[in-house]
Amino acid sequence: MNTVISTIVIVASLLLMLASLIVAIRNRPMGMVLLVGFAVLEVAVLVQAGFVIAAVAGGQGPADKVTLFGYVGGQVVIPPAGVFLALAERSRWGAAILVVAGFAIAVMTGRMLQIWAGGA
Repeated sequence: MNTVISTIVIVASLLLMLASLIVAIRNRPMGMVLLVGFAVLEVAVLVQAGFVIAAVAGGQGPADKVTLFGYVGGQVVIPPAGVFLALAERSRWGAAILVVAGFAIAVMTGRMLQIWAGGA
C-alpha cells in the first residue's frame, strides 16, 4: 500500500472535514468548494484503491484480504454517498453529513494501513 497516497487521502479528508464543520457551524448549506473537494477526494480514494488492488494482484498484502477489500469498497462509496445526502439536505445538517464522511475516510485509511502492516 502506498503510504504517500494514504497520507494525501488522510490529510485531504481531515481538511474537508474541518471545512465542512466550519460551514455547519456557520449554519450554511454545502457550497461548490466542498463539492469539488469531495470530488477530488474521491479521485484520490480511487487511485489508492487501484494501488491496493495492483499490490494484492502482485502478491503483496496482508493475509486478511477480505477485510482489506471491505475497507477499500466502503471507502469508495462514502464520498459520493455523503455528497448525495448533503445535497438532499440543504440545511446545516448537510454539511454535518460531510463532517462524518470526511472523518470516516480518514479513519478507514488509517485502519487500512494497520491491516496492511499485519496488525489486524
